[in-house]
Amino acid sequence: MFNKNLLISGIFAFFAGAIFTQFYSELSSDSLSNSIVTLIFEYCIYIPIFSYLFYLDNKIRYYHLETGKKNYNRIRTDIKKLITAFAISETIYSVSKVVLHYQLLILGFIEPYQTSMIASTIAWIIFLLIINLSVKAVHLFKSK
Repeated sequence: MFNKNLLISGIFAFFAGAIFTQFYSELSSDSLSNSIVTLIFEYCIYIPIFSYLFYLDNKIRYYHLETGKKNYNRIRTDIKKLITAFAISETIYSVSKVVLHYQLLILGFIEPYQTSMIASTIAWIIFLLIINLSVKAVHLFKSK
């Protein structure tokens, strides 16, 4: 379910980023700012959707079965594990996405929305490999 949530939120961010970069390119010809602002816009779409889907799929884990009260220790622990797992993979995604997006815009032989889609696809492949390794390394879904 973790990868499902990543993919659903990523698909929304993917298409929103492609549309956004096309509109932004009509306002400004600065390829670097287009790359960076598109990345920020994608995160504004991606993070809330992923957070909501992750919570929906895992909310039962955050309640004591006996008392029905929230287990704040588990919530804090999982948030720390998520931040740890995402820190490295999101950094790699961000750098690769901006560099690829920028380079493709500079070449100028394809439309801006296509540059966003190509850069996102390549960066997502790298991201998915890293995030899955990271989640296993921090034992997010099982105890040590």
